[in-house]
Amino acid sequence: MYVIAPSILSANFAKLGEEVQNVIASGADWIHFDVMDNHYVPNLTIGPLVCEAIRPLTQAPIDVHLMVKPVDRIVPDFAKAGANIITFHPEGSEHVDRTLGLIRDSGCQAGLVFNPATPLDHMDWVMDKLDVVLLMSVNPGFGGQSFIPATLEKLSQARAKIDAYAERSGRRIRLEVDGGVKVDNIAEIARAGADAFVAGSAVYGAGKDGDPHRYDSVIGALRAELANT
Repeated sequence: MYVIAPSILSANFAKLGEEVQNVIASGADWIHFDVMDNHYVPNLTIGPLVCEAIRPLTQAPIDVHLMVKPVDRIVPDFAKAGANIITFHPEGSEHVDRTLGLIRDSGCQAGLVFNPATPLDHMDWVMDKLDVVLLMSVNPGFGGQSFIPATLEKLSQARAKIDAYAERSGRRIRLEVDGGVKVDNIAEIARAGADAFVAGSAVYGAGKDGDPHRYDSVIGALRAELANT
């Protein structure tokens, strides 16, 4: 039921391939891939070439989060590079419905990302094209930020919309959360409605460098907390 998706934004980029393989070996489900353009958000990270490089190293889904504007130009490049899921912010697209269609036509699952102050209204008109809804529980741009508590109420609202749509259509949409997720709050976040959890510094900040099993304990602890919900 629950998906844990470590964000490679917090990984050791000098050993990125190993970092990806080690978190999956330790029980992670997806690899979360943060793409920032120093335009839509005030940071610059990685692009399709890095996605292409890590694709042969794991069978796990690569969950590409595009924090870029404009977004349509880069979608086919990430699809070709091996992305399984591509999400974007409605502010990054002139035509949200068209961009969702482009992602799905490229062979990927599609999703919308909502910043802390972005209303959920955008999702109401494109539910048929959504596979994932991602709520930011920090302002995007940098890892290591603290969870914004108001996200819990927003998660509950998004969950109600998703459940109502599932009842009408039979289609399931994932509800993902990204930012400040850690062992001591993941259960509360799950109770609010999330079923996929991006954890960057909480996972990659754990353990001792060089130990391939350093992620076992933190991912196990996250799973244990989720088991209690």
